Amino acid sequence: MLTLTGASLTVVAVAVFVVTLTLVIAQPKGLSIGWSAAGGAAVALALGVVHLANVATVWGIVWNATITFVAVIVISLVLDRIGFFEWAALHMLRRARGSAMRALLYMLGLGAVVAAFFANDGAALILTPIVYQQMRALGFDRREALPFVMAAGFIADTTSLPLVVSNLVNIVSANFFHIGFVTYAATMTPIDLVSFAASVAVLVVFYHRLLPASYDTDGLPVPSSAISDLRLFRAGWVVLGVLLAGYLLSEPLHFPVSIPASIAAVVFLAIASRSDALSSTAVVREAPWRIVVFSVGMYLVVYGLFNAGLTAYFSDALRASSHAGVVPATLVGGFGAAALSAVMNNLPTTLVGALSIHGAHTTGVTHTALVYANVVGADLGPKFTPIGSLATLLWLHVLDTKGVKITWGQYLRQGIVLTVPVLTVTLLALAGWVLLIS
Repeated sequence: MLTLTGASLTVVAVAVFVVTLTLVIAQPKGLSIGWSAAGGAAVALALGVVHLANVATVWGIVWNATITFVAVIVISLVLDRIGFFEWAALHMLRRARGSAMRALLYMLGLGAVVAAFFANDGAALILTPIVYQQMRALGFDRREALPFVMAAGFIADTTSLPLVVSNLVNIVSANFFHIGFVTYAATMTPIDLVSFAASVAVLVVFYHRLLPASYDTDGLPVPSSAISDLRLFRAGWVVLGVLLAGYLLSEPLHFPVSIPASIAAVVFLAIASRSDALSSTAVVREAPWRIVVFSVGMYLVVYGLFNAGLTAYFSDALRASSHAGVVPATLVGGFGAAALSAVMNNLPTTLVGALSIHGAHTTGVTHTALVYANVVGADLGPKFTPIGSLATLLWLHVLDTKGVKITWGQYLRQGIVLTVPVLTVTLLALAGWVLLIS
């Protein structure tokens, strides 16, 4: 292992990070993001950018988040296989009574609920194809279906704030700063409602002209027809209730949220193994195991930036803004995390932000505001660019398989126009709320 210092450490740390991130985003010849991150981590270790002791540190940061994320996605995959989300979508479309505008509003509400409980990835990757399929079945052309498709992807991230489990970013941040499930939810649920309202407003303004006036509900299947296993469907509600109870108890009883999530996933898989509607083996195989490798590998590469002292620049900016007050600090922290997420992906940004906040040595209300602003920025910032999050990259891939191609130019124009006002309003609401409850 080499020993690097000074400028050489900085250059090598940046080079390893840039190459690793490029491979993660481009995925040349189908290269898994797990292999790319693991390779970057191995190179960082070999070159002395990070050390073996850092592996244990990084694992201590990401293990709870990664296990919880995988468990939640497994539960959502089982629910998807038995038609749970399609059943919910059909109910929303029927309740809209043929009004395309009401249908859009109801679908946004459904997307927000799914994002809250099944993470932004679940909302974007599971709900988007269902929504597109139903729009096409109703006779919408691709132009008319576009608002629903884009809205599904947008709302998945902008409303992934309320619970620790709503986004991998949230779990990492809560674990890093030792924030319990109830404390986090009490702080961020009101902020999520603000983000939801702002998201609905900008989406309606931006897309209302593309919506048809109405649609024929006679073309919609009966919601119950989407359920392929009624017994498992009913069991799913019980599992979700028990899971929520486990989350709520995790803070007062001092156990990580990965425990109830893992137990719920294992139990649900065991019940599903007796169903003819799906293969539990296939669900386990399709679970995002690569995220486990990616989390450790990518965060280890990012830790190399910390070792090189590069996060100190962000720490200095946060410290300087904190002297101006809670509102400026919240805006600087939130927009800083958003900008970094847009160019370097939100997962590594989360750790960069957390390490920078730790290094800024802020205290009190300002520290609290910066911690949550980092979450808001990392959750909403990915909507600026197509590379902002893995969920967005996978979402674009799903759309591509459906024949819906979103170019970088189209995405950037819409992403910037839609995200800036939502992010601004949400961060201002956060600053006000933190001041109010402190």
